[in-house]
Amino acid sequence: MKEPEFFIPARRFQVGEIAALTGARLVDSAHAEVTIGQLAPASEGGDDALVFIDGRRTSGRVASLRAAAVLCAEELVDEAPEGMAVLATSAPQQAFATIARLLFPAAMRPQPVTGETGISSLAIIAGDATLEEGSIVEPGAVIGAGVTVGRGTIIAPHAVIGAGCSVGRDCYVGPGTTLQYAIVGDRVIIHPGVRIGQDGFGFFPGPKGLEKNPQIGRAVIQDDVEIGANTTIDRGALSDTVIGEGTKIDNLVQVGHNVRIGRSCIVAGHSGLSGSVTLGDGVMLGGRVGIADHITIGERAQLAASSGVMDNVPAGERWAGSPAQPMRQAFREIAALRSLVDGKRRRK
Repeated sequence: MKEPEFFIPARRFQVGEIAALTGARLVDSAHAEVTIGQLAPASEGGDDALVFIDGRRTSGRVASLRAAAVLCAEELVDEAPEGMAVLATSAPQQAFATIARLLFPAAMRPQPVTGETGISSLAIIAGDATLEEGSIVEPGAVIGAGVTVGRGTIIAPHAVIGAGCSVGRDCYVGPGTTLQYAIVGDRVIIHPGVRIGQDGFGFFPGPKGLEKNPQIGRAVIQDDVEIGANTTIDRGALSDTVIGEGTKIDNLVQVGHNVRIGRSCIVAGHSGLSGSVTLGDGVMLGGRVGIADHITIGERAQLAASSGVMDNVPAGERWAGSPAQPMRQAFREIAALRSLVDGKRRRK
């Protein structure tokens, strides 16, 4: 049985075009009309493939490449196999991604699961919901009272959008997602299984046990945000939970109530942000980072994977460890501990 092809190139590109589109230098102009029909990792390649080598760490692969063309740094140009088209650039991976977006535009934004091109008769849509012309609602989706959905937005099968929510233009709301008490901007991608706007975790001890604190805020997702599969974003308790424009959140992330994430942040998988955490613009969180409630992470700060953050992190700093601390200090302590252990082994 033939294997399925999920992503088919939009068209073929000539190497000369790739040089113009990426700003790379084509080392030998005789290769300008070499055509590229696929992308591949450097370890695999292919007769009509474009590959890239990014930095000295993988430079050992250059001489053994099998591809039509390679994007690489200037210092690796002379190592490429004879006859291969070489495109020299200071940012090979970025240039490669530029061409990937042009070759495979469908990979940039999920498409309708069922091939629906309009509003499915098998969707459940409240009579006073407003769907702009050009929006797509697939079978099994549920759209509540007063909802607005913008032009070019796709609501996938079995997505549920609660009463009063708004979803902007050119968005994607994936299969099985739920939105409640939420305002979503334009060009937002919400992958399958995401939960937005449910109760925050607000309980306090009372005379008869735990009492619930009503959560009456909203979840506000600004423009150009992408939210990975099975991530949860709680609505605010009193103020809103806000995800800033251009932020990218990985799969399986927990964002608590009243959290405010700035613009262009990156939050990797399995991270957890407790209630009222604030991330400044450009913050980067590695996988499985945990942040205690009411902590502020300054602009452009970076937290290494598995960091456990219990103190505010100043802008621009890099922290690691659990409890997290400035990275150099964390590594010094690790080195000191290893030295102590090695010393004890030697004395035995």
